[in-house]
Amino acid sequence: MAHQIDIHNGMSATDLTGVAWRKSRRSGAVGNCVEVARLANGDIAVRNSRFPDGPALVYTQAEITAFVGGVKDGEFDDLA
Repeated sequence: MAHQIDIHNGMSATDLTGVAWRKSRRSGAVGNCVEVARLANGDIAVRNSRFPDGPALVYTQAEITAFVGGVKDGEFDDLA
């Protein structure tokens, strides 16, 4: 019987086995990127590529959709 893992914000990214982490093509070679992975339940995990064993933040599809929409609308341009 497979062990079911409790997925939650702040969990170790290494506990999210079997996921495919990916990053933007705009990411640099010095580790300045954020990586994302779709989880089996449809949620999206986010981690810092400089600390791949560190914590993962887990967001719902609706939360990611709202964030990406805000990025596309320029709402966070002041951060870059």
